[in-house]
Amino acid sequence: MTLTSPHLGSSEAWTDARLLYALEEVVEKELNRHLKIYKDWMPHEYVPWSDGRNFPGFFEDGEEWELGQSKVSDIGRIALVVNLLTEDNLPSYHHEIATLFGRDGAWGTWVHRWTAEEGKHGIVMRDYLLTSRAVDPDKLEQFRMAHMSEGFESDNRHSMLHSVAYVAFQELATRISHRNTGHHSGDPVCDRMLARIALDENLHMIFYRNLLGAAFELAPDLTMQAVRDVVVGFRMPGHGMPGFERAAAQMAIGEIYNMRIHHDDVLQPVLRFLKVLEIDGLGPDGLKAQEELGLYMGGLDAEARKFDERLAARRARMEARGR
Repeated sequence: MTLTSPHLGSSEAWTDARLLYALEEVVEKELNRHLKIYKDWMPHEYVPWSDGRNFPGFFEDGEEWELGQSKVSDIGRIALVVNLLTEDNLPSYHHEIATLFGRDGAWGTWVHRWTAEEGKHGIVMRDYLLTSRAVDPDKLEQFRMAHMSEGFESDNRHSMLHSVAYVAFQELATRISHRNTGHHSGDPVCDRMLARIALDENLHMIFYRNLLGAAFELAPDLTMQAVRDVVVGFRMPGHGMPGFERAAAQMAIGEIYNMRIHHDDVLQPVLRFLKVLEIDGLGPDGLKAQEELGLYMGGLDAEARKFDERLAARRARMEARGR
């Protein structure tokens, strides 16, 4: 790695610029690994085009959308809209990471490659939803306009380390959300499409997770503090979209994404892989952050258990009512 001389060992020495430069070789290595294992795919191959027909407006034979036309479950429709609106904000995400990571060298190559891959996700999801008439197209477009008009501002734009830590978890969270949406959609075509998207998201997670591991080697105290802050304050990137809180609550009940899933399938795998809670040799600030992270994870697990109990009780009530 670059810039590993002793005078850069203290937390005070690690500016964002120095960290970006020091991690450039790691980014190049991870980029090459990613390109080698990435299997290209065509969004149009996952869309049931033969199901498509005109909507009203320009076409005189256009057919109004009705709920009965959708093959997707109730929770599937809710989650699909949230997932697509999240993908729709790609221009803002690109602006954020291009500003933070830069457009030159390996960093810039990764920024543009990631953006191109993420673009496929929005393309295939929108084509599927409109062609299969899975959701109300008018409401979908109204939500898109409202959401994108607000833009997106990352909670972690103040720090390169915080941003790397965030995406290491967020990419996995997105993968899990897409995968569970597919499983609960009730449509095998939708399930297959979202499974393909999830493969990309997993590769993105691996890229950032490995980059985060390299940051721990360079600046363990600062990286530990960044991980602590990100985990404690984690929010999905779609939190600003219209009706997000209600949709998120429904997705939690529908077991698309909830506290238990967040703890077990998103936070724990990354923390465990990097052995974050086992890192030793930390300074006072790093050690404090590690302890606080451990306490938070314990508290989150306890809250998730309570949620599990409430969910099980709700399920039992609904079964008793014959629903």
